[in-house]
Amino acid sequence: MPYEENFFFLSEIIGKPVFTPTGRKMGKLFDLVTERSEIYPAVLGVIISFGLKRKNERQFLPLSQVNENMALREELLDKQIVDTHGAKVERVNDLHLLISNHQVRLAHVDVGLRGLMRRVGWERMIDRAFDWLFAYKLPNRFISWKFVHTLSTHPNFVRLNISQTKLSQLHPADLADIMEDLSIHDRVAIFNSLDVETAAEALEETDPKIQKSLIETVSPEKASDILDEMSPTEAADLLNDLSPENADRILEGMEQEKANDVKELLTYNEETAGGLMTTSYLAISPETTVDETLTMLHTQGSSLDIVYYVYVIDRDETLQGVVSIKELLRAKPENLVKEIYETRLICAKVDDNANDLAEIFAKYGIRAIPVLDESNHLQGVIRFKTILEILAPELGK
Repeated sequence: MPYEENFFFLSEIIGKPVFTPTGRKMGKLFDLVTERSEIYPAVLGVIISFGLKRKNERQFLPLSQVNENMALREELLDKQIVDTHGAKVERVNDLHLLISNHQVRLAHVDVGLRGLMRRVGWERMIDRAFDWLFAYKLPNRFISWKFVHTLSTHPNFVRLNISQTKLSQLHPADLADIMEDLSIHDRVAIFNSLDVETAAEALEETDPKIQKSLIETVSPEKASDILDEMSPTEAADLLNDLSPENADRILEGMEQEKANDVKELLTYNEETAGGLMTTSYLAISPETTVDETLTMLHTQGSSLDIVYYVYVIDRDETLQGVVSIKELLRAKPENLVKEIYETRLICAKVDDNANDLAEIFAKYGIRAIPVLDESNHLQGVIRFKTILEILAPELGK
């Protein structure tokens, strides 16, 4: 049998008559039922509907006994899914099934226009029209079931293990885009299923209004854990949008050092350099060796927002210079950083606005700007990404 003939669509069999082995008509096929499985679930039985006299009656005919199953038509057709391979939300128009080794398995979901046309019985008409007008055939758009994460507010349908193994592997920006495209109920279900680190990364990439609504759906304890994983400036921005009572409860549960950093940022106007800077960077003394500096970057790097520059300060925390990671890698391990740091400093003041900062970034082409107070004490660092998110949010995400 040709490979293509082993496949068929759910829409092609719904409504077809179902017969007993002796040839007696039982009713019409209403749905197929599969096991809940991440990869190509097998069909376990059918649901049949009866004639007009018993139009509200349906019957499940099992192929075997199972504890948990999924009705394809009811739970998948026209529902939202997450394509974890393409990192986007899609709507299911049809289902593609495979006959293999005397079993029927769910192979793909059809999210294309062709699938919708097939559902309403217009596939052949559309094929003829497109062929006549454009010499073109409308393509299928299939997503392999193994790349699908199903969404529903039903408690048995959002499966936490799939969220962990699939959604947590997406880039945080892609995961944020997916959550923004979902209904509020599905968005909350996905967010609450994520581990703390993944939730923090996704939250940093999410629209501020959605950030607020999501963090308010978790307990203050979990919210504190999530904000502990976020950049201090992102955490401060989020707390600024919450009520003072909620913000205080979350701050109380955070790690003391992180909470202090965030509290300091909250004292600044959030539209100035002080409110936009991060306090998560590496600052060292001039007497530190290159080898010691690289070791600190290695051990602390995962918790730093700024890793491409290291800032050199004296005992009073006055900024003395800056050294790039490129220069550190080129220097000898025994060199002191005071021998290689750059003293021609490009800095901002805590009350500079976003436009002032954008001009500095544009003029000097640097990736981060140190922020100083009136006494030239280092207060924080502005990332280019932060300014981009303000001036061109569609690019900064």
